[in-house]
Amino acid sequence: MAGNFSHTIQFIMVFGSFFTGMVLLEAWYWRRRGVSGIYDFKESVANISSGVMYKLTNGVAVVFFVLVIYDWVAQFGLGLHWGHSWWMALALFFITDFVFWIFHIILHKVRWCWSSHVIHHSSLNFNLSTALRQNFIVDLTGTAMLWWLPLALLGFDKTAALVAIELNLVYQFFIHTQAVQKMPRWFEAVFNTPSHHRVHHGSNPLQIDRNFGGVLIVWDKIFGTFISEENAGKIVYGIGPRQPTTFNPIVLSLAEFFAMWRDAWHFKDVRVFWKHPNWIEERRDSSRKGGL
Repeated sequence: MAGNFSHTIQFIMVFGSFFTGMVLLEAWYWRRRGVSGIYDFKESVANISSGVMYKLTNGVAVVFFVLVIYDWVAQFGLGLHWGHSWWMALALFFITDFVFWIFHIILHKVRWCWSSHVIHHSSLNFNLSTALRQNFIVDLTGTAMLWWLPLALLGFDKTAALVAIELNLVYQFFIHTQAVQKMPRWFEAVFNTPSHHRVHHGSNPLQIDRNFGGVLIVWDKIFGTFISEENAGKIVYGIGPRQPTTFNPIVLSLAEFFAMWRDAWHFKDVRVFWKHPNWIEERRDSSRKGGL
């Protein structure tokens, strides 16, 4: 296990350096063009810092889950034997991406999961550093396992599943940019792109809970959660009235998690944990109206 953890740390260092380098390159690109307002220094530092914390805890979680839990879960699955072939890789690609689409919806619809995802949407800017703005508690709360478990139950090799998930996330890193306006029409029709993902990060009504795709956008088109950037209105980044005012990555990571527990205690209602993130606000509004 020590060897696997060492390899994980090396992976984090290599890809962390690459992603940070891409952030610096994009920031230089905008500065050279004389465009301001794309990057904020303090926010970018917070984004990169939260990304480092996330990958450290994620690395530990991956080592533990892949080595200890994955095979144990697989024994309760369908018992499928995929082998190592091109069609297995193709099936794994599509299934991994579809499971992510479902997982991503859960991140937005269930407050327990939203508490570890909201940090990613609370960025007031949209750039490559936003992709790194992740929460270190997503693995500690068990939320991230919702992406792994179906792959184990379907019988995919754990190393192949790890590679598929990491490649999916690497692709998603590059769609957090305003430097690319549109890809070719055929590409926009099938794949998730910066244009589609900018909508997903918007906080206006037409943009909320839209375009959940990872690599492919077809799942959103099939199930009715897609909206094009042209039809989504002006995009405003952030999370609206509950927008944090701090750049402290630890506070950004934990604020919603503790707020969720405070609401559960205050209302003496455990449904807070699995209801929609706005459910408690709707309940407060109903209480105020009832008191009038």
